[in-house]
Amino acid sequence: MDFKEVYDAHFAFVWRSLRRLRIPDASLKDAMQDVFVVVHRRLGEFEGRAKVSTWLFGICLRVAKDYRRRAHVRREVLDDSGFAAVADPNSDAGAGAERQQDLAMFEAALDELEIDQRAVFILFELENMTGDEIAESLEIPLGTVYSRLRLARQAFKKAALAQTWRWRAKASGGAAS
Repeated sequence: MDFKEVYDAHFAFVWRSLRRLRIPDASLKDAMQDVFVVVHRRLGEFEGRAKVSTWLFGICLRVAKDYRRRAHVRREVLDDSGFAAVADPNSDAGAGAERQQDLAMFEAALDELEIDQRAVFILFELENMTGDEIAESLEIPLGTVYSRLRLARQAFKKAALAQTWRWRAKASGGAAS
């Protein structure tokens, strides 16, 4: 396996992973480059014991954590997601607006998760990785994977409910409580 094969086969996965780890759109290209620079440099060390996507997510997580640590140097505020809504040209405006609202509520709820819990939640719930794959990718014990997943599910459910109440209050013209 060479770098071009990894890049071509996993570009979309890396992009989704970084986006879900709260890398704003304005910095996504730089973060993608950071990930693939590490991949290029360390591809020879990859032993193939795990899936490439598992290895790549570990790199994505480290890049995202590093990005968050350096945000204050760039004077960035990470509370703004910077994510643009994507319209589906094959749907009507009402359905598209509802889908955009659902996506915004999902992302807002996901943003409430602490980064280590978010990483496990993303890999398990959205990327369909197993607990063993996640443990290997994040270099944590399997028990920690399931503990973080349980906590992430609870936090996500709470955040999603709060988002729903805020939206309903806003839609009815009242203030969110």
